[in-house]
Amino acid sequence: MNEIVETYQKTGRYRWTICSLLFFATTINYLDRNILGILAPTLQKEIGWTPIEYGYIGTAFQAAYAIGLSVFGWFVDKYGTKIGYALSITGWSIAAMAHALASTVMGFGIARFFLGLSESGNFPAAIKATAEWFPKKERALATGIFNSGANIGAVVAPAVVPWLTITFGWQAAFLATGATGFVWLILWMVFYERPETARKVSKEEMAYILSDPPEPVSEKVPWLQLLKHRQTWAFVVGKFLTDPIWWFYLYWLGLFLNNNFGVTLTHLGLPLIVIYTMTTVGSIGGGYLSGAMIKRGMAVNRARRITMLIFAVLVVPVVTAANISSMWLAVGIIGLATAAHQGWSANIFTTASDMFPKNVLGSVVGLGSFAGSLGGMIFLTSAGYIVQATGSYMILFIICGSAYLLALGLMTLLTANARPVVL
Repeated sequence: MNEIVETYQKTGRYRWTICSLLFFATTINYLDRNILGILAPTLQKEIGWTPIEYGYIGTAFQAAYAIGLSVFGWFVDKYGTKIGYALSITGWSIAAMAHALASTVMGFGIARFFLGLSESGNFPAAIKATAEWFPKKERALATGIFNSGANIGAVVAPAVVPWLTITFGWQAAFLATGATGFVWLILWMVFYERPETARKVSKEEMAYILSDPPEPVSEKVPWLQLLKHRQTWAFVVGKFLTDPIWWFYLYWLGLFLNNNFGVTLTHLGLPLIVIYTMTTVGSIGGGYLSGAMIKRGMAVNRARRITMLIFAVLVVPVVTAANISSMWLAVGIIGLATAAHQGWSANIFTTASDMFPKNVLGSVVGLGSFAGSLGGMIFLTSAGYIVQATGSYMILFIICGSAYLLALGLMTLLTANARPVVL
């Protein structure tokens, strides 16, 4: 930590202002998407959907998210981070508020579709901005910090949504949270520029940002050409297998706690706050751990893999969650798994910026996240059928506990002896 403070003092701090903007955008992103999972037990009674129909609502989001990722990665690479992010948050804020108009399963499905379509721009834009503003030795930490906004959003949602719902109705919860995106949009348009054109960046900070060896200049690369590289497939496979686990937590934890322990809306906030507070530690810790290994001389790829192995092992105990009789013990085990997921996530995103030049990074992240959304569609739809058929979450938690070790094994095989891609 002293090394971070010393670097901060010597080089300047404006890049961390950019990181804070990415953090707050990700916080709003997850605040908007988490509301449905919190209100699911309440809306299930009011709307009358079945577990299978609820699975389809989640799948509508994932399908649109997959489509959007395949477009936004390219859009951010072509038109720039500033425009891409602004378009994304404008769209998802409108879609989040539109949930207040829904009164049927179809209505929620349509609202979720447009929310997923526009929210898909967050991570391609944020990863691209991080690559533009941070040298490789700080990217994992910066990614961990902005990625922890997902956890803060997940904490804020159960803290405020039950109160808004009980006081003003569930429609007000969607309207109030959706409107926060427009406040961030103003700040983004005022403060964000590329470092080369930002007037508040000192010469020392600019030199530090550009301290990595220069990347070869190359033209824009089609997606099909990117898929010829096994480094792309490593990222795609890792996201396909592990992203769906996070989506399962976001959509089904409220229903799991309600079904297994009888937790109602008025008491749902605290367990979810505990779980998602733990994820913040995992996200920042995951980014710091691999960065610390690299600063001590360890090879970048080895540091990422060791860190990801640690978090893949920490996930494993969640396989027991469905059979635990104590709610707080289950909450602790799930919290550990979600924290480990975020530590994993901070590093898997950074593997993309380690392996690919900046000019195609948005496209690579978009492809990987597209694969993660496809996996999420399969898993969320399957979850509805499994819960309705068995009345149990055991099979789902077994999948959650084993996916990361499988993903890491396949990623390691695909990138064995691989060097950063030169295009």
